[in-house]
Amino acid sequence: MTPQGELRFQRFNAAQARAIREVVEAVYIDAYAKAIASGDEFDAVEQFMRRFDAYTGSGRGFDMVVAYTAGQEPIGQTWGWPLGPDTAWWGGLEEEPEPGFTQETGARTFALSEIMVRQAWTGQGVAHRLHDELLKTRPETRATLLVEGGNEQAYRAYRAWGWQKAGRLRPRWENAPLYDVLIIPLPISERPQEGACADARPPG
Repeated sequence: MTPQGELRFQRFNAAQARAIREVVEAVYIDAYAKAIASGDEFDAVEQFMRRFDAYTGSGRGFDMVVAYTAGQEPIGQTWGWPLGPDTAWWGGLEEEPEPGFTQETGARTFALSEIMVRQAWTGQGVAHRLHDELLKTRPETRATLLVEGGNEQAYRAYRAWGWQKAGRLRPRWENAPLYDVLIIPLPISERPQEGACADARPPG
């Protein structure tokens, strides 16, 4: 176990993230071991890394933060990107909550795609710190993420962090489940650290 104060956070753009692809895969395999073992095709390592390659190869402003221990061990990661005018993010939205909700300019919405923490470090506030490190310098006016409706652990964390439900969406990725859409205004305010490992998932 590592005290929170000894963690180090490092930011990566798309090219830098691709250069540590093996680290990204290793953190995912540890963080999502149960989901991978379930046999759900969407959670398969190959599908996850195929999505990662698509995100980092799209040229859409990919932004990633990795948490390291004092001994330089990667223990968690989070990433996302700003939504452009031609984004496919809202393509599976069941109903627009208000007129203009899905209109994007490239400067309006940051899509938080993933937050994950390796099993030995969950429950220590690492997910929240990753969340804040990624979002605190974003220039957009709001952020969005997707969470499975039955994931109570993630919902508790997101509510505590200020997120609110805005609708439901099924991503266009193969075998993707139905998600709830959450929104938070940016910039985020400082909040007490709470130990809950959230599970954000991408629509692509």
